[in-house]
Amino acid sequence: MSTALLAVIAVILCILFRILNVNSQPLKPSVYCKDLNFLETILKIAPILQEPYTPTRLWGFSGHVQTIVHSIIGRVKCPWPLGERVYLSLKDGATLTYDLYQPLDTSMSRDEEDDFTLAICPGIGNTSESVYIRTFVHYAQCHGYRCAVLNHVGALSSVRVTSPRIFTYGHTGDYMEMINNIAERHPSTKIVSIGFSLGGNLVTKYMGETKCLKPANIIGGISVCQGYCATEGTKYLLNWQNFRRCYLYVMTENMKSIILRHRHVLLSDETKQRCGLNENDIIAAATLPELDEAYTRRVHNFNSVSEMYAWSSCINYLSGITIPMVFINAKDDPIVPEPLLEPIRMHASSNDKSLYLEVGHGGHLGFYEGGLMYPNPVTWLDRSLVALVGGLAYVHANNTKPAPIPPPMPTLESVSPVKCLKCSKNKQPRHQKCTLISQM
Repeated sequence: MSTALLAVIAVILCILFRILNVNSQPLKPSVYCKDLNFLETILKIAPILQEPYTPTRLWGFSGHVQTIVHSIIGRVKCPWPLGERVYLSLKDGATLTYDLYQPLDTSMSRDEEDDFTLAICPGIGNTSESVYIRTFVHYAQCHGYRCAVLNHVGALSSVRVTSPRIFTYGHTGDYMEMINNIAERHPSTKIVSIGFSLGGNLVTKYMGETKCLKPANIIGGISVCQGYCATEGTKYLLNWQNFRRCYLYVMTENMKSIILRHRHVLLSDETKQRCGLNENDIIAAATLPELDEAYTRRVHNFNSVSEMYAWSSCINYLSGITIPMVFINAKDDPIVPEPLLEPIRMHASSNDKSLYLEVGHGGHLGFYEGGLMYPNPVTWLDRSLVALVGGLAYVHANNTKPAPIPPPMPTLESVSPVKCLKCSKNKQPRHQKCTLISQM
């Protein structure tokens, strides 16, 4: 073998090792939390958060590979949980659906104390049929949790769009309708809200909206891999650095395919005339901001895209959150760059009942773990989320324990005599003129 060929092979291997970060080591998640009592309570049920996360050896240390594998494959050996599809007719004429899955662990008693429902909001264009959602739902069912998964309006090809709108980045009304319906169906259940990516923004914004009346059933929320600020996040996605523009192109095409799939309703002549839509501009949009300018902001009556992004961003609603919240992000997420994570670090470090976990690896919603080439069927994220739900349930149980009944006040006869410091005579309690000490 020639020296030149060996040199080429060596260069290729160096590039692969550089891209795959094979020389990286497993790291413990970085924890940001002001409320140490809250943190200690969570960690009692979720010790996994103190353990190093070990990605799949050959490719799991690359955020890009984790993200691409998640987008193309989703999960390995993915189950297909069986549930009930619930249809809701909304006031604006939209048809909203969510899938309800009952717990599989029948060993647990189903009384009020053990009745928990995970209200799941998937990522952009995702539904209950998405592979990573199915894997997590099945894993949660096996641990005794009921799961409800929101199907974003327009995302399911099998459900017709019945009003001239689909889901948006900041419209929490659909999620609120699902939560309210769950509370009506199961009045005694305790609800933990979980949002992935776009769903994380919606869950966080819903929790922080002060004008929105929320059921008392909600005991906590978890946000995974969101960017917190659509305005700043879009600026990063428009750059070619770290291939973010490629990810933006894929997201744009997915959104366009949803709109065009339901064009007979979303782009009807009446809707185009009322909202000032140009179908050619929608089809030609190459980025999400262009698509939002041509379609989204017009349908939802915003004066500009920047106004819509500011309204949609959960970062502007964090101050209104009053229930326990946990936020999770990966530092190597190619879609959510590290500068976007600083506001949530500051929020968790300065507010009670707020916890932020920053994982060194995992990409965007990947978090595959174990194995040399072939990862475990259940990811670190699936295991951590179920543990965090248990931790939030424990926090809620501690906060709702009845106050201990104080002991009855002692009667005069039941108290031992005390000795007066000034006159050294035995006196009864509450001596008016002398300082008293208990007789030892």
